[in-house]
Amino acid sequence: MTAASNRRGLARRAPSSGVYTGRTQQPCCLCDDHDTSHRIAVPPRAIQLMENGDPIAWRDVVGTVTLEFCESDWAVVCDLVLETGMSPLSRCNVARADFDLREDFEALLNDTRGEPDQTELEERLLAEAAETIAAADDPMTEDRDLVEARVVQLSLRELGVSEP
Repeated sequence: MTAASNRRGLARRAPSSGVYTGRTQQPCCLCDDHDTSHRIAVPPRAIQLMENGDPIAWRDVVGTVTLEFCESDWAVVCDLVLETGMSPLSRCNVARADFDLREDFEALLNDTRGEPDQTELEERLLAEAAETIAAADDPMTEDRDLVEARVVQLSLRELGVSEP
């Protein structure tokens, strides 16, 4: 795979092994630059906080929502999250996010299913975020991990899922 085809949004491969990672490359969720360098995962409920997120049924998202950032926007996101304690999600365009929607068998089978429960995923993400923040002084903890952990905490707190 060439760098040019990777920038066009084809499947991303792990750089060292050449193995398909299961995600497609999306443009920067802030500026639409296709040359991204960092990604974070947030809970599906966070879609509600994002630009253009209203029409998306976040309860139908399977797994996490992945946001990618270009190098210049990543520096701003790090400062915003780590220095000022604010979330960048209100400026992120959900149309540039990567997520999977559950298949709609209701229309095919004329049957209604209950809404998926995102509680377990949210609790797991919050627990992982707390562990990451507790290990902030560990030299193995990267800024990307801290940014992701803080965005998860900030978004779920803003949505009333976790206590301040």
